Amino acid sequence: MREGLLPSTVATVLELSTSGEKARALTELLGEVFDPTETAISAFEIESGVTTLSLNAPWKVEIYFASHPDEAAVRDMLRPIIGDSVDATPFQTVNQQDWVSASLEGLQPVRAGRVLVHGSHDRAAVRVNDVAIEIEAALAFGTGHHGTTAGCLLALDAELKRRRPRHGLDVGTGTGILALALAKQIKRRVVAGDIDAVAVAVAAHNARVNHAPGALDLYVAPGLRHAKADRPGHFDLVFANILAGPLRRLAPAITRVLAADGTLILSGLLEMDVPGVLAAYRHQGVFLARKAMREGWATLVMKKGGAAPRPRHPF
Repeated sequence: MREGLLPSTVATVLELSTSGEKARALTELLGEVFDPTETAISAFEIESGVTTLSLNAPWKVEIYFASHPDEAAVRDMLRPIIGDSVDATPFQTVNQQDWVSASLEGLQPVRAGRVLVHGSHDRAAVRVNDVAIEIEAALAFGTGHHGTTAGCLLALDAELKRRRPRHGLDVGTGTGILALALAKQIKRRVVAGDIDAVAVAVAAHNARVNHAPGALDLYVAPGLRHAKADRPGHFDLVFANILAGPLRRLAPAITRVLAADGTLILSGLLEMDVPGVLAAYRHQGVFLARKAMREGWATLVMKKGGAAPRPRHPF
């Protein structure tokens, strides 16, 4: 689970150990209370050798603050969910330079179909027919190493084997990796937006680094609240790799801009989040075509009207 973008500057981190059920409650609470450009929360199951995600298994919650928070106020907010143990948990101050350096350590190239995502130190790994995207893990979420991003890239690869989209949209673009992967392969400009101006600046930088400065038509706004994105029935491929809560809230807006024959690729979801998201989009006339799991994260490929003809039942 993840709520909010990782802030471009991280000053303080609070790490908690709890159950999956409480981790989910914390994610939903902080996602509603804090500015998503200033605070992010990440929750994940602690490795135990068991592959099935469980709400009863031990989970780790990390809360990132762009500036040092009012510790007492945060503890008072969290105590009703996780109890008095929060009083003994220290807030950790993060050295920004060390944070960025640590984020770059150990990142290896990631291959998803024809796409190879790599850092500048791995340019030699690029092969002749690769769609190479150079991304450095620094100021925005989305390097290809996370299961959600890799899942979206694999879904894109499968979609491109079926057809060639003409109008693409990436909601919550982060580093711009998904929009760049699409733009490079269809040779057309892709609309990409984010609520965080820093993320949009990073995406623009990445487009230049990848010799595609005109590949992305970028905007800064929440969701689709921009003229570039809010175009009913226009986009035949839409990415939204964000979170379960925002995905549910954005369901009407996203489905409104999706073309009748368009494809919607959603991620940022754990298995437990999938039913609620599917219900939100089913209510808008969009149905599941395919689902894939990668590193515990779900990627949903959805179509208007369903993936196949649905039987009609008599009254």
